[in-house]
Amino acid sequence: MSTTEPVEDRAAVLAGVGGWVPPHVVTNDDLSAHLDTSDEWIRTRTGIRTRHRVSPGMATSDLAVEAGRRALDSSGDDRAGAVVLATTTPDRICPATAPDVAARLGLAGVPAFDVSAVCTGFLYGLATAAGLIATGVAERVLLIGADAFTTIVDPTDRSTAVIFADGAGAVVLRAGRPEEPGALGPVVLGTDGTLSHLIRVPAGGSRQRSLAATHAPGEQFFQMEGRDTFRHAVDRMATASRQAVAAAGWSMGGVDRLAAHQANARILHAVADRLGIPAEHQLSNIAEVGNTGAASIPLLLAQSAADGGLEAGHRTLLTAFGGGLAWGATTLTWPKLSAG
Repeated sequence: MSTTEPVEDRAAVLAGVGGWVPPHVVTNDDLSAHLDTSDEWIRTRTGIRTRHRVSPGMATSDLAVEAGRRALDSSGDDRAGAVVLATTTPDRICPATAPDVAARLGLAGVPAFDVSAVCTGFLYGLATAAGLIATGVAERVLLIGADAFTTIVDPTDRSTAVIFADGAGAVVLRAGRPEEPGALGPVVLGTDGTLSHLIRVPAGGSRQRSLAATHAPGEQFFQMEGRDTFRHAVDRMATASRQAVAAAGWSMGGVDRLAAHQANARILHAVADRLGIPAEHQLSNIAEVGNTGAASIPLLLAQSAADGGLEAGHRTLLTAFGGGLAWGATTLTWPKLSAG
């Protein structure tokens, strides 16, 4: 369909899901060998036991291609009318990484572009993909969240090196009807740029480059104000979740599964407590994969679908928070599909 006119009652419906993490596993004991930390300290404060790291020469596009291929396989169709890549770690500043990913998946020629909203990137990508479908630009959209966060984290910074990891998750969305299982509910999004200093990489952008000055030591790495970030993450995800559930016409007690951005186990528990969602309804893989940025939610969905944590008919709430500050939430009833 080539028209860009809105199509009445046209919805974005989940048709496939896939995830992939690089094979190199880093344990807490591995990190303790060169950081002032321990397995117990890391597990107590983050809930993480292991995480995956890219090998030398591996880039975000490599992660994205693997997850994207699995999502296409899950959908039963290797075609897509657009590719959207949510990432904070593109292969390079220019051009975008998505066109490379599309070409490697045999999708050269379709619109392909990156979305940047840090750990909320997948939620922003869902809204973007839904818009492409609603306006008739594409019948099917491949949405990938992929990050090689370990490439921008200071390996000597205990506050970030133990948390962030690498991986990719992807979904295929197709045009369908709002009443179908898998149809996205209303997407709630928000930002607060007055707090952008809480999560940042100070160097490398146009502001630092325009000064024609070298950056200060450490400014090329990801930085985060942990205590303030924790508070805002819990507040924003809980509020956005309530808004998304209300917009979908659900009650919080009717949520079968919570798929929150896997930032930190304590944040996950705090958000669930605010929402009154019991432990048995919370999806989590942070212990095994850590915080994978924009990949977090789609990777969680793929793994949960594969291990039986997500089943057809589950009313699922998605929510995320990240730099910007940016946050978001949406809902869907999980459809019957195979996980890639």
